[in-house]
Amino acid sequence: QVWQIRLDMHLLNHDGNITDAASIAGIVALCHFRRPDVSVQGEEVTVYTPEERDPVPLSIHHMPICVSFAFFHQGTYLLVDPSEREERVMDGLLVIAMNKHREICTIQSSGVVMLVQDQILRCSKITAVKVAEITELIQKALENDHKARKEGGKFGFAESIPNQRITAFKMESAAIDTNNVEEQAGEIITKADPPSEVFVNPILHTPGTAQIGEGIGNSWGDLEESEKEEAAEEEGESEAAAFECQKTETEDTSMMTETKKDEPILLSDSEEEEVVILEPQEVPRKTR
Repeated sequence: QVWQIRLDMHLLNHDGNITDAASIAGIVALCHFRRPDVSVQGEEVTVYTPEERDPVPLSIHHMPICVSFAFFHQGTYLLVDPSEREERVMDGLLVIAMNKHREICTIQSSGVVMLVQDQILRCSKITAVKVAEITELIQKALENDHKARKEGGKFGFAESIPNQRITAFKMESAAIDTNNVEEQAGEIITKADPPSEVFVNPILHTPGTAQIGEGIGNSWGDLEESEKEEAAEEEGESEAAAFECQKTETEDTSMMTETKKDEPILLSDSEEEEVVILEPQEVPRKTR
């Protein structure tokens, strides 16, 4: 009766506005997904294979679609679906998720721009129009896929390749000469410069692992020039504060020593009423 559905998204490349693309891809994947059919008789649960029974779709009540808005010059200019370059220079971003019933599912604002009520209302109206268009495209694509699967035609990835929906940046096909490949590779290796160091045997750092060579030094921990200057300033300030603290402690110790040298310490005994005079003693100074 209970199924756990996990949706993983792998980003290959992008030209901006990842949120909108991810929301569309996610909701389409959930609408397209089919789980195995199940029957329960008493305590016996039977999960049927696709050959035995057709898989069952998920219960998707609505499709929340995200629409992103980029703001420039403190909200003076508004842009829908910003590209990667436009996202670099924008002042703020507003993302509204809405379904085709004009119900706002979520709204998120980021950046340094302050939005007024009229700007948000304007964006919500634009979102309603865009969501209606995108939802219609999604439903049409799902219907065409379902129809193609029934007719036994091309669908899914195989259908997307001829239309260049996935391979939009593909290279033109070129003939490759595979004759004498080994000889050509040998000539290239012969003409190439030899490596600076050759490790015959792998170096075992820990049991179960091996590495060819020691590799190069890690530069991730190196500080840039500005960071080095800030670190030097902070170190100088800490040293100055430590010197002032040490100087203050030294002065306090000197004053205590002079006071004890000038004035004797008197200790009284309440029972015998005797006064004992102690000789002044040197107090050692604190050192670091």
